[in-house]
Amino acid sequence: MTNKHRHHYNGYAVQPSAHRLPDGSFSSNLLLERADSARAEGRYQFYSLDYFTNEEQALQHSASWARNWVDTRG
Repeated sequence: MTNKHRHHYNGYAVQPSAHRLPDGSFSSNLLLERADSARAEGRYQFYSLDYFTNEEQALQHSASWARNWVDTRG
């Protein structure tokens, strides 16, 4: 299955995701992979960046958080 939210930003593949929690809220998650690295050290996973009332807010937060992370640490 293709993740429609996956995109590329400044040399990274960005894959935001949201996980529905038992209380109905959504956890904002993220997978970043350096385009020039096939090894594990080029892969970064972040879980529970924040919590939101709907899935779209969680996905938007993950994508925004990714841009900030790449811009400041890249």
